[in-house]
Amino acid sequence: MRGKFITLEGIDGAGKSTHLPWIAEWLQAQGHTVVVTREPGGTPLGEMLRDLLLAQPMHCETETLLMFAARREHIDKVILPAMGKGHWVVSDRFTDATFAYQGGGRGIPSSKLEALEDWVQQGLQPDLTLLFDVPWEVSQARLALSAVHDRFEAENQAFFERVRNAYLQRARAFPQRIRVVDASRPIAAIRETVAAILGELE
Repeated sequence: MRGKFITLEGIDGAGKSTHLPWIAEWLQAQGHTVVVTREPGGTPLGEMLRDLLLAQPMHCETETLLMFAARREHIDKVILPAMGKGHWVVSDRFTDATFAYQGGGRGIPSSKLEALEDWVQQGLQPDLTLLFDVPWEVSQARLALSAVHDRFEAENQAFFERVRNAYLQRARAFPQRIRVVDASRPIAAIRETVAAILGELE
């Protein structure tokens, strides 16, 4: 039986990393074998590309192509094999992040992103995407608690506003798959909402 594919999305500081371990534990408690992964990354090559993407300045199209290169490895080496065994895969980011960051943030045309999506994913889409949504002010307050920032986290307010708007536009375009979670609320309230959404996927 085919496993499920769940992705977590949101601007930097939205709280994905905080909730991901709890989501994995919740799914395991329902009897699922869960594979937790991330993008960019998830494979040895993907992690090498992640280091480059987060630290090295580059042309926005180079950035986009490297994101999809890492994703191709991720799909081939991690996502499809796990799902083929009936496991549930939970990934910190997937292609919606590319439409938000490289599309909304960097201005890469959607037509180019869609062509790469079709080529790399060959129809693969998440069964569920949880979009953790917070205003820029909330994300910045959370990021301020960290002493080290990668080159995406260091972007300005206008960039993050474009990214957030692109995410919300994606959510409106794919309402059955992308569920928006108000992540500015207390953790307990967020997890209650997430549990209810995950329960619908069972």
